Amino acid sequence: MNDSTILSATIVRADYDDPKHAADIVTMLRSYAVDPMGGGEDLPAEVQAALVPGLRATAAASSLLAYIGDEPVGLANLMTTFSSFGGKPLLNIHDIVVSKVHRAAGIGRRLFDEIHNIAHEIGACKVTLEVLEGNTPAKALYASLGYGDYMLDPEMGKALFWQKRL
Repeated sequence: MNDSTILSATIVRADYDDPKHAADIVTMLRSYAVDPMGGGEDLPAEVQAALVPGLRATAAASSLLAYIGDEPVGLANLMTTFSSFGGKPLLNIHDIVVSKVHRAAGIGRRLFDEIHNIAHEIGACKVTLEVLEGNTPAKALYASLGYGDYMLDPEMGKALFWQKRL
């Protein structure tokens, strides 16, 4: 990847009603799902079919797509919610992915630039995300952008992200 390729990358706010954007969101999320950091398995057909309609129906959802020419090379799915301790909106990065062949080329950083623009536009008090412990390259990027562990009181330790599948 050279600098001119990075400079040619375009970040767009996805339109869920645009068939190309809708298809590209599914394509990029599938590429994330099959990656070891996304679980290593393709999305089931019913999830692929429900993805964009579900995002469209969720008022808090928004997505960014990164393109080089017409090729989708990155995706960020975002959820706007509210911080009860901050008394302001917060923006959660629910998914972020850059295609394998374009990683470490600045596209993730470009996605974050636009994420931060959105956070400022909505008056967010913070941006949150989850990252797997073993995802060293992503953690390095996030740390370089000022992200870190969440804790209220160091004596109580770091916040943990838990789930219960239904």
